[in-house]
Amino acid sequence: MFIGEYSHNLDEKGRLAIPKKFRLDLSKGSVVTKGLDNCLFLYTQEEWDKLAQKLANLPFAQSNTRAFARLMLAGAMDVLIDKQGRVMLPEYLRTFAGLKKNVVVAGLYNRLELWDTEKWEEYKNKTEKESNEIAEQMADLGV
Repeated sequence: MFIGEYSHNLDEKGRLAIPKKFRLDLSKGSVVTKGLDNCLFLYTQEEWDKLAQKLANLPFAQSNTRAFARLMLAGAMDVLIDKQGRVMLPEYLRTFAGLKKNVVVAGLYNRLELWDTEKWEEYKNKTEKESNEIAEQMADLGV
């Protein structure tokens, strides 16, 4: 389970240190892909396989399902954790998410999200201001 918020820096080669508490789970294989809200999603191989199977079974006759599957699947890349606990983030993914030097690694239970620090702060501030409205909508979902 991934939870918490951590600040890390990208090095000049595009490598990002993963918080130590998450490395073991990700060392068995991991996949990074284009996420929503202009961040990256980082999954364990096991979680990625579950998601990829669901995406593969979506009705491909619907344009929105094709578009979402393309975003997630075509944008994905297998990544390995090196001996220093870093993953190499491909340039096209760093560009997509606007990752510069400072990156927030946010744990969201079954995945990590990788955010440019400035974008994360903007998103977080906006969401915190709207938390009451969001909570009321979540009640409709049984949360």
